[in-house]
Amino acid sequence: MVAISIIILIVCGLLALVVLAQNPKGGGLAAGFTGAQQIGGVQRTADFLEKGTWTLAGALMVLCLVSASLQNSGPGTMDELDTPTEEQLAPVDDQTAPTGDLPVDESGS
Repeated sequence: MVAISIIILIVCGLLALVVLAQNPKGGGLAAGFTGAQQIGGVQRTADFLEKGTWTLAGALMVLCLVSASLQNSGPGTMDELDTPTEEQLAPVDDQTAPTGDLPVDESGS
């Protein structure tokens, strides 16, 4: 479980770096190269960053789903929120419970 959490943190860090390396207008890391006329330089860098973003985002989603499924799969993992409401209520003592009837005056007046 700890290993999956560490992998999730590493993927999050890499995803943040890849996203920050991109420019919203398409330049990003590739903007440091000479020009759009350079063969393969700018376009391949932008494609690599885009594919890296989608791959890391997909890996993060899968890792989060795996982590969530492993947390709930062990025996005895039921908590208070998982138990039905009827089981959470304390049993009512019949002698102290009000019956809803009003006391009747039997003196005849």
